[in-house]
Amino acid sequence: MNEYKLFLNGEWLDSEEHQTFPDINPATLEPIGIFQRASIEDVNHAVDSAKDAFDSWRQMPAPLRGKILFSAAKKLEERKEELARLLTIENGKILKEARGEVQEAIDMAYYAAGEGRRLLGETTTSELPDKFCMTMHRPIGVVALITPFNFPIAIPAWKIMPALISGNAIVLKPSSDTPLLAIELVKILVEAGAPKGVINLVTGDGDTVGAALVRNSKVRAISFTGSLDTGKWILGAASKDMKRVSLEMGGKNPIIVMDDADLELAVDGVLWGAFGTTGQRCTAASRVIVHEKLLPVFGKRLLTRAEQLKLGSGLDESVDMGPLINARQIKRVEKFVQIGLDEGARMVLGGRRARPLPGYFFEPTIFSDVTEEMKIAKEEIFGPVLSLMAAGGLDEAIEIANSVDYGLSSSIYTGNIKNAFTAIEKIEAGITYINAPTIGSEVHLPFGGVKGTGNGTREAGTTAIDEFTELKTVYFDYSGRLQKAQIDAGGCDDRKVGK
Repeated sequence: MNEYKLFLNGEWLDSEEHQTFPDINPATLEPIGIFQRASIEDVNHAVDSAKDAFDSWRQMPAPLRGKILFSAAKKLEERKEELARLLTIENGKILKEARGEVQEAIDMAYYAAGEGRRLLGETTTSELPDKFCMTMHRPIGVVALITPFNFPIAIPAWKIMPALISGNAIVLKPSSDTPLLAIELVKILVEAGAPKGVINLVTGDGDTVGAALVRNSKVRAISFTGSLDTGKWILGAASKDMKRVSLEMGGKNPIIVMDDADLELAVDGVLWGAFGTTGQRCTAASRVIVHEKLLPVFGKRLLTRAEQLKLGSGLDESVDMGPLINARQIKRVEKFVQIGLDEGARMVLGGRRARPLPGYFFEPTIFSDVTEEMKIAKEEIFGPVLSLMAAGGLDEAIEIANSVDYGLSSSIYTGNIKNAFTAIEKIEAGITYINAPTIGSEVHLPFGGVKGTGNGTREAGTTAIDEFTELKTVYFDYSGRLQKAQIDAGGCDDRKVGK
């Protein structure tokens, strides 16, 4: 079995305390590698290495940084199938989803590389003569990237590529459930020419490694994707050093199905949105709010299709759904199934571990008769559990959709353009799909949500540069005399004070 190292200051090293942990294939429960459990000293080494490398990296012209990312994108393309298979083995998701995830990393690498020729600021007029005004993006410094298990190469790429093109040096801390793909991504970036110290990688548990990154005063920004509770702790702890913090913390995403919807299209979308990635997406559709006129026929067709989903190893191309990530997640899903039953919801499908499969498999599970005050309709489960809910019309459906603490993704199936635009206007979410499920974000568009989903930042698209840069405003006065803004500007009086 391979033993993998930390990546510190351009070297692959054992942890300072020589402690390790196994990475388990969730479909077979077989170990696939041994990984280093980083110590606080290792984290400090990583941060110091990034800090030392920062000045030379930020001074490299952005188009040259872009060349490194272009090279990494090409290498990712060359290894796409290999990486997809490794991803399926490590994470459990089916192979076609794994291929899509690797493609997402490729797309982000190309997109961010292109930003090296933009990094656009703005120019505007001044209120004074012979004065020029503009804004420009400047790198932040050392950035800590903390990523989850469910997209072990795409989410690291979503964070790494914009952070690097912006001129930052990074420390990556991947999930302990899926460190292998992060290591492979770092290897590719190093092969593509990333200089020593610009990229550092530490593996281990969040309580030690993640917390040490958050508390290190030399880390100037943190980008985190994970649970709401952890995100709240990071926000509080990071505030002591006034760190920049970007949080993406999940969702309880609704699909509204109106009585004029294309029924088969809506069923297809719900199945993909609810059971793709075994429900382990922050954008997964965990609530389907169906017009009461359509609910009986919709529920019957959805149940018939869901019963046909095939579970098994994602390496089998005929499989529709892989395992959950670990035993802890199995127990969480089982807990919520029991909560749903205790609250009076009616379980019409699933609800059990899938046997005799050896891994962490759980049956696709559907509850009907779910009301908005139930916990299964409010809390993120992160598993293949779907709640069917009834609504008398669009206003009630939107009210139900907005009745949760999260606001990441949303969807409506309708043939009525007024319904669509009403949903766009009134649903409290960062993303709304029309006649498509709640999953399927593209790298050139902003990604993020409102309410408990995050703290207002957005990943991907042009907002990815905003996440990893400071905005500097520049005033260039070439008048050759002292000019006092507001005081000297026309139409102002002597009582105004210049800033």
